[in-house]
Amino acid sequence: MKKDFKYKIREILTWLWRAWQGNRLQAVINATLGLLEVVVSLSQIWAVKHAIDVAAHSVEGDLYWAVATMGMLILADFAIHISSIWVRNILGIKAQNRMQQKMLDRILRSQWHGKEKLHSGDVINRLEKDVNNVVNFLTETIPSTISTLTMFLGAFFYLFSMDRWLSVIIIAMLPLFILVSRYYVRKMRYLTRQVRDSDSKVQSVLQETIQNRMLIKTMESDAAMVDKLETTQSELRQKVVKRTAFSVMSNLILNFGFALGYLVAFLWSALRMSAGTLTFGGMTAFLQLVNRIQGPARSLAKLVPQFVSVFTAAERLMELEEDPLEEQGTPIELKAPAGVRLEDISFAYDEKNGTVIDHLSFDFYPGSCTAIMGETGAGKTTLIRIILALLSPTEGKAIIYNNKVTRALSPRLRCNFIYVPQGNTLLSGTIRDNLWLANITATEDEMREALHQACADFVLDLPEGLDTVCSESGGGLSEGQAQRIAIARALLRSGSIMLFDEATSALDPETERQLLQNILSRHDKTIIFITHRPAVVDYCDQVLQVKKHY
Repeated sequence: MKKDFKYKIREILTWLWRAWQGNRLQAVINATLGLLEVVVSLSQIWAVKHAIDVAAHSVEGDLYWAVATMGMLILADFAIHISSIWVRNILGIKAQNRMQQKMLDRILRSQWHGKEKLHSGDVINRLEKDVNNVVNFLTETIPSTISTLTMFLGAFFYLFSMDRWLSVIIIAMLPLFILVSRYYVRKMRYLTRQVRDSDSKVQSVLQETIQNRMLIKTMESDAAMVDKLETTQSELRQKVVKRTAFSVMSNLILNFGFALGYLVAFLWSALRMSAGTLTFGGMTAFLQLVNRIQGPARSLAKLVPQFVSVFTAAERLMELEEDPLEEQGTPIELKAPAGVRLEDISFAYDEKNGTVIDHLSFDFYPGSCTAIMGETGAGKTTLIRIILALLSPTEGKAIIYNNKVTRALSPRLRCNFIYVPQGNTLLSGTIRDNLWLANITATEDEMREALHQACADFVLDLPEGLDTVCSESGGGLSEGQAQRIAIARALLRSGSIMLFDEATSALDPETERQLLQNILSRHDKTIIFITHRPAVVDYCDQVLQVKKHY
């Protein structure tokens, strides 16, 4: 069984420390409430002992006042508990949201390699469950550990002041626990990682099945997909069983030690009370203190699986940050008209699949209209990704230029491009929300003009107009309608170079002709079409024919 881990413990702790810096307020509040709870809890032990001894006339005092003190401490415990719930629920969700935003922002700003290493269902699983695990650990587990240690030490010294030998006997098992914990952590970390990875696979199957429901129904593959889910779930169950069996056996051994310690403490205190060296209230305090020692000790033992779990969660989130960031900085907008020139560029996604683009040179000169044509797999879409600086050539240079400036293409120059991708790219929400995706400051008039240019005036005739709600992937609209709205969305950007990746494939010839006339009538932009449509080629100044490399 291989147990080599991707990150060392020190690397994970460093990452957790950085993540904790944004959650210090909640952690401090929770730690403060925990320490107050310890003070109140130990005070309750004293109050109960005092009230019993007063009632038994072992000590002098007012019984009513002793009981009233107990009542006030109970009310204080209630107040602390309620405050903890509010902090956990209100500040906790804010902390979780904040970390999810940070992780998503990091993913969106990272370099894109054309082939995702992780399934989107796996990524979502990490952004939900692993983020929640890390945030709970940083804001609740660590503060509770502080209060737990304080309770343990406070109860130990309280018991030590009453009977030093008993207090030493009670904690005698701790060194043994520390010795075996290293093996436990390593084994549990390995098993937990297996469970979390299997859980991600289950979510990936579920997500992919729901997204492709129509395809699965038309292929009559319902049973096959359910069987695939069952196979994946069975793998998860087997790994959960292994982890649970190991955890149960470990807890059984630990709890046996705690039970033996409690019996020793009970016998010891009973013998002392029988010998007259301990009052009934003292024996009650003894047993309560033993619980206050063993309770935190149990909690500290339970922290080990929590540490293992958060190490696994942190490791999975760290993997989301492995891709380096794109070039960051203020966008650089070139004055129109601008063009793109490819100078002997080559590109390969990996060595296994070979070269996609091989020593290509071409000039999309300012104000030109170019059709990129070629068979499937010839690299047309890859070429667009290079122009958009989503990918970088493995050889050669891709540059953007106008009559004054020439610069190598980079993410900071992406503001110069208007891009309409292939297929249905509408998001769930209103049509207005989809248009705002391209330009959040777009006015109603600008949206109407963009819709008109894209031959999407039908939107204004819908009962809800721009506020018409679309479901996922533009559900409720035809492919042609969704495509025209996507073109209108792109037209709201201010770039001077337009890229259309089969953007008119779902349009009828007449609508396509009108759309092309609208787009090309101004002659103020450089336009690049990826297309198989002859009607599009007729409007172009030049054609780039790309060939597949075998």
